Amino acid sequence: MDHAELDHRVVIRFFVCLCAVALLALPINQVRAAPTNDKSDHAITFAKDIAPIFQAKCQDCHRPGTVAPMSLLTYQDARPWAKSIRERVIKHQMPPWHIDRTQGVQHFLNDRSLSDAEVETIVRWVDDGAPLGNPKDLPAPRTWPAEEQWQLAEKFGAPDFVIKSPTFSIAAESDDQWWDPVSTVPVTEARWVRAVEIRPATVAGRRVTHHAIARLWQNDEDSEDRGPRGFSDGSGLLMEWAIGKQYDIFRANTGKLLLPGAEIQWDIHLHANGQPVQDHVELAVYLYPKDSPPKYRTRLMMFRGTQGRFGGIDIPPNSMADVEATTTLAEPARLESFQPHMHLRGKAMSMEAILPDGTVRMISNVDHFDFNWMNNYIYSDEDAPVLPRGTQIRIHAWHDNTTANRNNPDPTVHVGYGRRTTDEMAHAWVNVTYLSDKDYAEWAAQHPQKEKQKEIEKAPSMGSIVAKK
Repeated sequence: MDHAELDHRVVIRFFVCLCAVALLALPINQVRAAPTNDKSDHAITFAKDIAPIFQAKCQDCHRPGTVAPMSLLTYQDARPWAKSIRERVIKHQMPPWHIDRTQGVQHFLNDRSLSDAEVETIVRWVDDGAPLGNPKDLPAPRTWPAEEQWQLAEKFGAPDFVIKSPTFSIAAESDDQWWDPVSTVPVTEARWVRAVEIRPATVAGRRVTHHAIARLWQNDEDSEDRGPRGFSDGSGLLMEWAIGKQYDIFRANTGKLLLPGAEIQWDIHLHANGQPVQDHVELAVYLYPKDSPPKYRTRLMMFRGTQGRFGGIDIPPNSMADVEATTTLAEPARLESFQPHMHLRGKAMSMEAILPDGTVRMISNVDHFDFNWMNNYIYSDEDAPVLPRGTQIRIHAWHDNTTANRNNPDPTVHVGYGRRTTDEMAHAWVNVTYLSDKDYAEWAAQHPQKEKQKEIEKAPSMGSIVAKK
């Protein structure tokens, strides 16, 4: 997942944009806010109505010691931002959740979006003067782990081990940098991973890190692709850190496999932000007990939107363009998640399943992609697509190289594939759990309506993408 180099001025613009949109973010596994009586005549107050929403959808990022530009823990923190909050939630820019609500899977384990009722409640509160209300109505404050504590510690306890990258440094002013060292995975026998959490070690480091990838290299006989020292990359990524994405808990009875001699190939993309920073990235690994391995192996795979690694993207100046490509499933599989990846011209991306009988099923459509947020959409247990052998996964991506794209650094240039953020990419990261034919047949027998579904849903047209600008 290679990102891009920005010159210093583009970096500054990127971080200004990031701060502007970094409002109401939330990591996975957060509960939804309690329903509010938006249609009633009672006065909407911060204490009774808004604070519960902020606790559920905002405060994981919007509190002291995080990368967010403001805290939303208290009324005094939030009140000066009321008008900005109103604007962002009306436009569905915040929380950053960009899935199309009219197509494909609609139930996610990490849904951080606001319901229509929650948006209406926030808007009414601001329009009525953003009152505090009775302080006695305030919910009990949330508690937060200490800075050095892992978020998953409450659920799993201490990690089985922590892998640290070598230290990186970036000057106060610098072009983008990539740091690609290797760290050893401390296992002497095959072990299964049930959860991982990754982070730059300090808040300062998080402010200069665009992404940090822990790519798993090991002697995996399941893959013919070979990397450093003959190791295979068929195991996919172990984890990625990005804004709004910090940990991954694998579905029940699934996990990732670590083999003796495995290594982590780090891919750390750094931006200068006006302050010199020295830090490292650390990865906490939580293992299944040795006597309770999961049945299924999950891999984080790249489904490309272009044919070939370096071809297929050609975006003329002042124009829209789209690319698509398919990958065929060699075995039955359950798709666990969908994470589109493009750069500054990215506009939209859909993932469809073309079944062996020719039926086309829309799985997910991100119709307003935002490069500032690398959202990973994790399907609910009941709605994760289960697909037969021979299904083609089609990735269709749209790019906007016009002045209408507020992230576009220069609509007058021709854009092709490349590692720099000013170049483009088009692929999706998808956690895939492969099943046996027997397991798929049992699933199909238990879910006849889903297995026999024949509804054909079309991906959005270029015209509809342009219209949404």
